[in-house]
Amino acid sequence: MDVMPLLLLVAGSAAIAAAGRRVPVPVPLLLVAVGLAVSYVPGVPDYTLDPHIVLPLLLPPLLYTAATDSSYLDLRAQARPVALLSVGYVLFATFVVGCAAYLIVPGLPLTAALVLGAVVAPPDAVAAAAVARRVGLPSRITTILQGESLVNDATAITAFKVALAAAVGEGATWAGGIGEFLIAAVGGVGVGLVLMVPLHWLRTHLTEALLQNTLSLLIPFVAYAVAEQVHASGVLAVVVVALYLGHRAWEVDFATRLQEEAVWKMVAFVLESAVFALIGLQLPVVLKGLGEYEGIDAAGYALAVFLVVAVARFVWVYPATFLPRLSARVRAREGDLSWKGPFVIGWAGMRGVVSLAIAFSIPLTVHGGEPFPERNLILFLTFTTVIGTLVVQGVSLPPLIRLLKFPAHDVQAQTLAEANAQAQASRAAELRLDELLADERNALPGPLADRLRMVLERRRNAVWERLGQVNSVTGETVDDTYRRLSREMISAEREVFVRLRDGRYIDDEMLRTLLRRLDLEEAAAYREAT
Repeated sequence: MDVMPLLLLVAGSAAIAAAGRRVPVPVPLLLVAVGLAVSYVPGVPDYTLDPHIVLPLLLPPLLYTAATDSSYLDLRAQARPVALLSVGYVLFATFVVGCAAYLIVPGLPLTAALVLGAVVAPPDAVAAAAVARRVGLPSRITTILQGESLVNDATAITAFKVALAAAVGEGATWAGGIGEFLIAAVGGVGVGLVLMVPLHWLRTHLTEALLQNTLSLLIPFVAYAVAEQVHASGVLAVVVVALYLGHRAWEVDFATRLQEEAVWKMVAFVLESAVFALIGLQLPVVLKGLGEYEGIDAAGYALAVFLVVAVARFVWVYPATFLPRLSARVRAREGDLSWKGPFVIGWAGMRGVVSLAIAFSIPLTVHGGEPFPERNLILFLTFTTVIGTLVVQGVSLPPLIRLLKFPAHDVQAQTLAEANAQAQASRAAELRLDELLADERNALPGPLADRLRMVLERRRNAVWERLGQVNSVTGETVDDTYRRLSREMISAEREVFVRLRDGRYIDDEMLRTLLRRLDLEEAAAYREAT
């Protein structure tokens, strides 16, 4: 097995993604564009998307990291709009795009057209997360988009299986399709519910952070594989497990959380970069075999399908948003709602690698050995729809959000809420410290007890200081100055330790021990303020 193409893909996409952080072009779009360009460089191998690799090996970790970063409480509060988009919209888009393709493309059977509709129906979890991180969307809109992207793949994959069965002559029916969807959905949620408690118990009872993080890397693959083994939705199983573990992450020890955050950030960065690059690299593959559809006909069909996909989302989003508000209970719970939020949700429908992976899983032949009708055209239309949504919507969404002028986050209110929370926690910690010190078994010398109180006071005051005035010379708050001076002191210590190692006064093992101690102190001093 030649691993060089894989290494080149990972290294190249990571390098491009890193460079993209310094340019105004969105990183996903830059990766796709470079992939398109590189795909025609002589000597570059064909990177054909294998659904047997993408779906079970790439999709679970991407879903897992997106779900653990989401809020279970926020998603529960937005359950209605998330369900209407992740289930209702996907089925609606499957039907509308399928019927439109059947009418637009001469000779395309309705069953094959519905296969295309199911393939391009789900907006992509990776694309949604990338957009949400880059632009300042209100929290409610971000939650809805993330929630939709976590669940809609399960709906689309089930709809695809039903449409594919009809296309290859396996006699699928609407009743059978609904039954299959319910079995997959209920089964996937059930598998997630069964696995989440024992997996969390195992996470909290392993004694080493290294073992806990190894388990963390295996969890999404285990959940997906178990669900698929019983013909349930692996997507929903992963999402349920990840939401539960993310919600209970505070019960895991601090070392595991620190390592886990770093590990999953790296995994997400590598996989997301490779996924977007892979999208661009598919162009030579999808152009092969177009035959009679090459040229103006293929371009016309691609533009038409893209427009149907874009318009159909608005056709669904606005009624799904405002019709439930005919209920006085819904209006009272959700308050006033303008047209801006639904407009952004309607425009943020980028497709991605899941659509391409599903399309590549379409068999070459149907029953009887006949070629699958217009398979190559379906691949091409899927590819152009993915590229079109990423380019047109991905590029225009950030300026669109700025143009709509959503209310900015109230930083002062957020900082005040953080300060109040820290104050309550500090009071509880002080009471607990007094209880412990009253017991003679916990006796400490006065300076050490004072140091515990000083650290607690420093943590409590740091947030309040962000609300105060800044240094007129440096622009720093008192907390900023404290962190900077602390870092300078730690750097001075680190240089001495290295010099002592170089002079053979201490060995490398002792140096690593001393440096780790300083690293932890620096991390504590420079914990991220959010």
